Amino acid sequence: MNQLQLFLPCAAGVEDYLAPEVLRITGLPPGCITKQRGGVAVRTSFTQAMLLNLYSRLAQRVLVLLSYTEYRHEQDLYRAASEVAWERWFTPRESIKVEITAQHSPLTSLNFAALKIKDAVCDRFRTVANGVRPDVNTQWPDVRLYAHLTTDSCSLYIDTSGEPLFKRGWREDKGDAPLKETLAAAMIAASGWFEGDDDLKPLYDPCCGSGTIAIEAAQMACNIAAGSRRRFAFEKYLSFRRSDWDAIKKEASDAEVVRDPGQKPIIFGSDVSHRMVDFAQRNAERAGVADVIDFRGGDALQRMPPVEGGGVMLLNPPYGERIDVGGVAKGGPRDASGYEDDANQPRFGARELPQTEGSGEFFNQLASHWKKNYSGWTAWVLTPDLKLPGKMRLKETRRVPMWNGPIECRLFRFDMVAGKMAGKPAATN
Repeated sequence: MNQLQLFLPCAAGVEDYLAPEVLRITGLPPGCITKQRGGVAVRTSFTQAMLLNLYSRLAQRVLVLLSYTEYRHEQDLYRAASEVAWERWFTPRESIKVEITAQHSPLTSLNFAALKIKDAVCDRFRTVANGVRPDVNTQWPDVRLYAHLTTDSCSLYIDTSGEPLFKRGWREDKGDAPLKETLAAAMIAASGWFEGDDDLKPLYDPCCGSGTIAIEAAQMACNIAAGSRRRFAFEKYLSFRRSDWDAIKKEASDAEVVRDPGQKPIIFGSDVSHRMVDFAQRNAERAGVADVIDFRGGDALQRMPPVEGGGVMLLNPPYGERIDVGGVAKGGPRDASGYEDDANQPRFGARELPQTEGSGEFFNQLASHWKKNYSGWTAWVLTPDLKLPGKMRLKETRRVPMWNGPIECRLFRFDMVAGKMAGKPAATN
């Protein structure tokens, strides 16, 4: 297993940021990787696969390609899966799950195709393990096997990650439809906020929810490995060596940056829901960065800049129904601190809902607030509304296509100067 063909899937639009991340983690030359739609392929070792699981902030999984064949019928899939030496990877004591995806496959039932692949794996183990076969566990399998079908080809993968890599192990408190950690990291990468140096500008998320963007940024600033607080599927594989993994984790732990207790935070987050601010604070504690982020409650339409001199705002703002129930855009009651009393306020988080007239007014007010009070700041806004700049009456200086699951989005950049926008409008995508 010194040379493996890996595939690291990612959200569409993130490939250009994942490729340099893979090179940075592995130390491989550029010629060793291939960018594909929805991911990056790289030929490397099992040890490097462990490193990618530990450090990657942008990949969804780390898959090992074990078979690539042509097919026409389900029996061809059975044959391809039965020829893979699964016994080199795991024993029949481990439970399995087969998942299948397809693009223009001629097969009528993907469920039946997955069943044929599962049968082939189990039948092979019956042959090589004296009649013993692995059990199927569709909820918490030890081993996940993936098949991807095109019009005429079948790729079979074994997953080394287990739970998807956006599950970092620290977000136990969350609202509805939270932003995935991998997408938050992609937003940070696209903004250029973190380039690996110590000269970081202040970063502020005024709609922070459970704190995902701020916590991802803080872990980057503290050089905390993305997967340092979770386990991985490869730890159950036959090629896994505990001593090697312990050494990798120790090196990652030793490289973490301990912030000076007296140093002022440069990462900030606020949210109109004080309950969500509490969630964000607890998540930051589990992520090991509570002392480097300043979380506060407050309406995005009222909060003033957390520091003077400018910085970077990075946000995936609420919209749809969620806008209609929060902050001054609603005109709700205020508590003693001047912010809305949200004790009984639902957090809809319906990010896939269309923009409403109320949300358009919110963004118009938000832009006015920024122009008046955030001179010198650069705002990056992730939204599925491609007409957002018009609603904000601002001209974007950049727009980056990104996908939030199945939802096509844009990450818009707005450069703020007093009372107006700096820069020229970007070309549309």
